[in-house]
Amino acid sequence: MERFLQDLRYAFRTLRKSPGFALIAIVCLSLGIATNTTLFSAFNTIVLRPFPFSESERLVSLWDRNPGNNDHSSVSYLNYVDWRDQSTSLSAVSAFTGRSVAITEGAEPVRLRGQLVSANLFPMLGVRAQIGRVFRAEEDSAGAAGAVLLSDAVWKQNFAADSSIVGRTISLDNLRYTVVGVMPPRFAFPRTSELWLPMGPLLHSDKRESRSVQMIGRLKPGVSISQADHELAELTKRLDRQYGVAGSPWVGSARALRQDFLPNDIKLITTTMMGAVMFVLLIACANVANLMLTRASGRQREIAIRTAIGAGRGRIVRQLLTEAVTIALIAGLVAIPLSWEGIRMVRLAIPAEDPMPYYMEFSLDGATLVYTALVSLLAGALFGLAPALQASRGRLHEALKDGARGAGGSVGKNRVRNSLVIGEVALSLMLLVGASLFVRTFAALQSTRVGFDTTPIMTMRLFLPGTRYDSTVAKAHAVEDVLRRVEALPGVQSATISNLIPFNGGGSGGGAIAEGQVVEKGKETFINWTAIAGDWTGTFGVSIVTGRTFAANELRDSVPVAVIDRSMATAFWPGGAAVGHRFRLAGDTTRTWITVIGVASDMRISSLDDNSKPPPTAFLPYRFLPVRNNGLMVRARGAPGSVVAAVRDAIRGTDPAIPVFSVVPMEKVRQLSFWQYGLFGAMFGAFGAIALFLAAIGVYGVISYRVSQRTREIGVRVALGAQRSDVIGIVVRQGMTLAAIGIAAGLLGAFGVTRVVSSLLIGVSPTDPVSFAGVAVFLGVVAFLASLVPARRATHVDPIVALRND
Repeated sequence: MERFLQDLRYAFRTLRKSPGFALIAIVCLSLGIATNTTLFSAFNTIVLRPFPFSESERLVSLWDRNPGNNDHSSVSYLNYVDWRDQSTSLSAVSAFTGRSVAITEGAEPVRLRGQLVSANLFPMLGVRAQIGRVFRAEEDSAGAAGAVLLSDAVWKQNFAADSSIVGRTISLDNLRYTVVGVMPPRFAFPRTSELWLPMGPLLHSDKRESRSVQMIGRLKPGVSISQADHELAELTKRLDRQYGVAGSPWVGSARALRQDFLPNDIKLITTTMMGAVMFVLLIACANVANLMLTRASGRQREIAIRTAIGAGRGRIVRQLLTEAVTIALIAGLVAIPLSWEGIRMVRLAIPAEDPMPYYMEFSLDGATLVYTALVSLLAGALFGLAPALQASRGRLHEALKDGARGAGGSVGKNRVRNSLVIGEVALSLMLLVGASLFVRTFAALQSTRVGFDTTPIMTMRLFLPGTRYDSTVAKAHAVEDVLRRVEALPGVQSATISNLIPFNGGGSGGGAIAEGQVVEKGKETFINWTAIAGDWTGTFGVSIVTGRTFAANELRDSVPVAVIDRSMATAFWPGGAAVGHRFRLAGDTTRTWITVIGVASDMRISSLDDNSKPPPTAFLPYRFLPVRNNGLMVRARGAPGSVVAAVRDAIRGTDPAIPVFSVVPMEKVRQLSFWQYGLFGAMFGAFGAIALFLAAIGVYGVISYRVSQRTREIGVRVALGAQRSDVIGIVVRQGMTLAAIGIAAGLLGAFGVTRVVSSLLIGVSPTDPVSFAGVAVFLGVVAFLASLVPARRATHVDPIVALRND
């Protein structure tokens, strides 16, 4: 310990004597550590940290699965009850499903993101209420009195954190519910929910074919996921025989909960970015190692004297490593506020309209700070070991002689320096190529043609609360009245209401069968279909290619007619006219045939970040799929925002209890569907910029050092008549040779690395020649400029002074 403290004191004294070296080393290293810490906060949350549930490794998601195409579907409430009661591989089975809820107290109704849950869900997850209690079994049954659990946020925002809220009756959807508890702060299961209701009273009468609930199970000790999966498949077949369900392609299935709550694409991009920041750290370490090598060359005489008076090689190495680790730990401390700022910027980049799940919280927690300390120590050892070994390997007599002359550097050390710079350039190129690919993906999504002009359209959602809207007729009447009032507003050109807002979800989908065609069950062509009211084609400016759009009576009376897009017409009736033909939905048990009355030009309604080709689409009258949560789209005569207040008043005129929410211009809805790619591109771009900065410093440092080594040679050349351009050419050629080797190695590495993220790229190839060539040229220019500065300085060498000094 005494020797360690002595080494530590000496390290601080040495660094104080070389403030420029210390500053550059700390800046380079703190940038590398800060990027690692920032990304590790996300990597830890998404990949490493277990879910905040009791024994989360034994939790599994339960689905219906179609073995023919491996599609997964929600499960019916009745099947949930049977799985819960009859499964032998699961110790508990619980269910949940989303349900918007309106607080209809006060002057303005407020829509909240709610969940219907089984009473055993929270006990199975090991989550307790912070005040009050969770649901009891008797509250989760048909005919039970209304009970509700509030989130901490709703409790504070809507009820002023009143501790007496438990036991109070509040109005939800114009019905009375008793508050039984308030959940812990930040808890929002499954993602961003704001309150929870028992499932049984509302879903007990659902039909077995109504696939509406998601399920979670807990494996019994010693039971594997594959065993549970096999048991559920057999259980499903047995239930199908018991209830007379013939030919169903669906079987029960189990898979790890993390697979659903943290999809593979999220884990892939996070892991890729973690690898990217490791590259940044390696580049920073290479830079500091080069600085240490250069500095060690100047300390050969000091090291030789210490060796001469009895210091062993191990003692010398330990002293130099102590200096390196000291620099790294100081850089780690500097990196902490930089990381905090990086995490804050990532949070700000996440739009409020699309919040992250509550369990994905990026923060400088204890695990992240421990990681920062470990990375700092390892970095210190990484960049300090090679220079320490090199410095302690010199011969005593030569070091004293060379030290007296002021020379330094050997072929071996130069080779190490060159290798480090080549590695920096290669890693920088790989990062910049990745950044370019994501930026080009974002640009491709920005320019994707969606088939209509988004700029004049305002979107919002309206929720029909309470039992008065239980019937199809009541929902349809409310929607029609809202449209009538909105279309009469002076600033409105046209309006439509649907269960879908393009790029924002909704609608429905499933197999469809054209009349006269024979298709094997389960292999029907998949289509999107949505029910609409009002002037859909006029609101979006979509043209009718053949046929016509809906007549008013067809929308009002639910005549079985449809307007389809051109993609569906081509898929079902290739080479022929679609108008007048009929089709039906494969899941429609009434076998209703729907007549095509018109074909519209294609318009994109699915999210733009979906890499697959959009499926064909059919539009049906609203009463085919009436819902409580509706999307209202208004085509304004002026700016979209100018009609919001008037539209709100019009909706209030239909029913003051209808909450209006998610008021967003259509153009922003479009951009929100792929905002992640902008964030990915910005983050990769930031990593690439840091790497480029560090690589440029590396090239500059090595060439500057080589110039200082060749002072006598340059002086002789100038004395013999070498021109200024000749000297610049010699020096720049050295830098560009290193850069060229690094660029070639980086291109080879990038060809392999970019294939890992190919599934995340849209509209651009993982081997995009523009990205590869553009980055290679750009990096070459930066290396040229970094070499040119010391080259120009070399031309000012005075040959007389250089020869005299030698």
